[in-house]
Amino acid sequence: MAVQIAPSVLACDFANIQREIEMLNRSACDYIHVDIMDGVFVPNISFGLPVTAAMHAHARKPLDVHLMIVNPDQYVAAFREAGAAIITVHAEACTHLHRSIQGIKQTGSQAGVALNPHTPVSFLEDIIEDIDLVCIMSVNPGFGGQKFIPRTYDKVRALKELIVKRGSQAKIEIDGGVQSGNAAALIEAGADILVAGSFVFQSEDPIATIAQLKALG
Repeated sequence: MAVQIAPSVLACDFANIQREIEMLNRSACDYIHVDIMDGVFVPNISFGLPVTAAMHAHARKPLDVHLMIVNPDQYVAAFREAGAAIITVHAEACTHLHRSIQGIKQTGSQAGVALNPHTPVSFLEDIIEDIDLVCIMSVNPGFGGQKFIPRTYDKVRALKELIVKRGSQAKIEIDGGVQSGNAAALIEAGADILVAGSFVFQSEDPIATIAQLKALG
């Protein structure tokens, strides 16, 4: 399967979100990645439910909603109603992760689990068959524009091995510091979806940049 691209609107022009979403509609991207931050789980605050719903009203690509928040279970249904096609929760934020995954699936969304840089892939051994997507954080979550953590390559390979071993259908998503210099190596290691924020939105031609990333895989 060709690599899929999910531009992160955390790096877009917040004063012109509709315009940015319409640009992504015209691009070759596969998803629109929406980072939800609460200022508690991560040291930043970004979007909430009303902005997510407003994006969904204009989006023609599925919303890939990444909940970087505490108590994500209580907001899952609301984000599904706001338009989320994929809802990803952090393993570190869920006391009962299996229950959280099942709760996401009950809404009709695909269920994703994100792992912070310090969390090993082995954390998912008992639930990998239940997950639709694993988001490997290649930076510490909370801010855009951070430097990619090279250890990520090994982590992706280990995750791919686990997925194959267990016969899971989970896709591997990489989030943080993705750009042309590391994208090909991530794809080779086993990545299925690349999240790119600053690299896309700070480029002179975001549509061409997305096409460039797509062409690598």
